[in-house]
Formats: sequence, C-alpha cells, structure tokens
Amino acid sequence: MKLKGVGVLLGLSLIATGAAQAAPRVAYKVSGICDGWPRLAIDAAPGMCAGLVAGPTPGAFAQRQLRLPRTLVPLDDGRTWLVADLADWTRPRGVVWRLTVEPGQPVRLEPLLTGLSLPHGLAIGPDGLAYVGEMSRIFRFDPRASDPAATVAPVITDLPDNRLHDNRHPLSQFVFAADGALLVNVGAPSDQCLDDKGARVGTDRCDQSEGDEATAGIRRYALVSPGRWSPDFTMLARGLRNSVALAVHPSGTVLQAENSYDLPDRWSPFEELNRIEAGKHYGWPYCMDRATPTPGAWSGAMDCASAAHTPPVALLPPHVAPLAMTWYQGAMFPALRGKLLMSWHGYRSTGGRLAAFAVDAKGLPVTRPRATFPTYPSGSRPFGAGPAAQAEILTPGWGKVDGVRPQGTPVGIAMAGDGAIWVADDKNASIIRFAVDRP
Repeated sequence: MKLKGVGVLLGLSLIATGAAQAAPRVAYKVSGICDGWPRLAIDAAPGMCAGLVAGPTPGAFAQRQLRLPRTLVPLDDGRTWLVADLADWTRPRGVVWRLTVEPGQPVRLEPLLTGLSLPHGLAIGPDGLAYVGEMSRIFRFDPRASDPAATVAPVITDLPDNRLHDNRHPLSQFVFAADGALLVNVGAPSDQCLDDKGARVGTDRCDQSEGDEATAGIRRYALVSPGRWSPDFTMLARGLRNSVALAVHPSGTVLQAENSYDLPDRWSPFEELNRIEAGKHYGWPYCMDRATPTPGAWSGAMDCASAAHTPPVALLPPHVAPLAMTWYQGAMFPALRGKLLMSWHGYRSTGGRLAAFAVDAKGLPVTRPRATFPTYPSGSRPFGAGPAAQAEILTPGWGKVDGVRPQGTPVGIAMAGDGAIWVADDKNASIIRFAVDRP
C-alpha cells in the first residue's frame, strides 16, 4: 500500500509550542505505517495506532501551513475535511482550511477563509453549512461554494470582545441543542475573579459571574426559524470558568468539561465534568471540586455544600485541560461504541492524552469508588474520597520523550466515516488519525 501524503509527512520536525519563532524542541519519530499513514511514535491502546495526516516538514516549522489547528469536521465524502486554525493568539491570522485526502496522493490544504480572529468552534449546521466561532461572533458559510468567503453570513454578533482576557478564555465554542437552540460558551475574563492587584471584582458576589456582562457561563440563543436564532440570549448556566468542551448527547444531555483554576498546586483543583441544566450555578469563583470553597478572596461567598452550588457529575484529573469531547459512534472500534471520548490538552504530567469513558443511557460517565488517574512519565494517583469516573486512556504514551516525540496537545476530536478518530494537535501543528493497527 502506498503511503498517503508522502510528500508532506515523512521525517517531520514538530515543536511543542505555538510560537513560530521558537527553535524545535522534540521531533516526532516516524517509523512504519499505521493503516496506510506514516506511523507516529505514540503508544496507543492495544489494537490502535497513530498515523500522521498533516504536519510541518523538517526544519521548516516557521513556514508550516497549519499553525495552531484547533477543531476539525468531515465534509461530505469523508475525504474532505474542514480545519479551524487559530494561528495566532494576538493577531487576526486565523484560517479555515479545506483538507483533501486522496489515496496515494499528498494531502492538500487550501485556505477557504483567512484573517479570522481566534477561530475555534467549528460545526456543520442543520442546514449543511459550516458554522465558525470567532472571538466575538459566530458566522456561517458555504464551504462548497466556488467563492466561500462571499457566502459568509453572521449568526450571533454580540459576543464579548475577549481579546484582553488575562487568562485566555476568549474562544467562542458552541453546540446545537436538541431543540435547535445555540448554546455558546463565554469564558471568564480572569482566573479567580480578581483584578491585577489581587482584589475582588465585585463585593458580595463576583461581577464577572453574576453581573450584566454575563461572562463565566453558557448563553442560550433560541431558534426562531430554520437558520435564524434570536439576537437576544438567556443565561443557561453560570459559574463556569471555561466551557470550551461542550457536547450534546443524542438523549439531549448537555455536558461541559470545566478547565478549573490555575492554582500552583500540581494536584489541585480537579477539573470537572458538569451536566448543564437551565438556571444552575456551577460554582466559579466560589467553589471547586465537589463542594470545597475556593481558597483565597472568595472563600465563604457561597455555601458550596448547599443547593446554591451544582456539583460536577464526575471529577477529572487536575490540570488536564479538557478541550473537546464527543460520543464515539464509529464502526472501527466496537469496544468504544457509545463511549465518551475526551481530549486532555494540559501541559502538566496529567495532560497530553485521549481518554474514553463508559457512560449510561443519558451519556453520563459511570462513576466508581477508588478511581485513579495516570501521570507522566508513569504511575497513577487516586481521586480520593467519593466516586469518580475511571478513564480508559487511549494514548498511554503521549508524553514527551527526547528524540521520539513531544507531549501531545490534543484539541478537536472528530469521527471519519470509516470510524477512525481524527485529532487536531495544536501546538505540534498536526492532524493525527487514530485507527486500527494494521499496515
């Protein structure tokens, strides 16, 4: 079998950073074939391997086409994909690419839209058009048109201008709810609702979570007619620091994976998996973990063990930075069917993983006592008292190994028509395909 994309993929030099000017740190080692693609030195679950679809060429990271690929979706025949490339955190250099795969041919990348401000959210809508979440708006366009840029039309335009966020929660992620409404993440503009002097932003309550600005939560825009949403929103849920990971189960359940506080403690706080329900408050910046008051300025501002605080349905390992999740419905991996897949983007010893969870009929992870979580380079730690979800780690060896690989930075997850799992690895500027381990 011919290697797909040979001209783009072999001997790649990848960097575990998004800065174009940085020198290469660790190269992915490519050896052999993974289901027709150049095989990466990522240790995957038994029967699974990692193949490289697209990435930088040796010694030319600064000239790469993909810069910070965040999310991806298959388009039409499965050989065509859309990729949202954030590209730059400080300047409007984002791109939506069309990635085309042809058997035995190099992968082709074509820019459809350029000059975007922090494009992250990407989905095919009920009308078949592509929807994109930029920093301050959501728009749609026709990726099949001869001139896609001419088809761009605004959908939601009143999102906060988050460019000055000091903890980088500016990304407009969104999902379509079961009733057709658009649910939109608006991240908190700080880590703990403190100003640059460490003082509260607010008096009795945090202005960033409770005030008219309506940040640190999820907005709901009602569907008013096919392809049109109300310009006015309601706050579906509050007290959520960062809701980049949003997903809607076929049963209608809305899940959010929370990126918790950036406390210096390596093992605290835990990240959270929350079932989103209308009108609930999930604790930021007053509470963390199940019912623990957040230490510091806001301690005591909310009774975290009361009905005022909605606790997570499951804890996730500390600092894993969950950035995407979906329920696997493919045919390639029968043992994964129905399970919740989640990317752990975090740079600490708990991050850099693709995880799976067994779920119930509503798509909620099944919890158990004495659950543990893995750490790099090896080992595991307990969650402690109370039940937690036990993750099945699909990439047990994706930590940094000199001369072999950088630590993975997975973001978007998507299923191909054949059931392969495609992942955007943003800081390593790559698209990776996890498939059955065969030539």
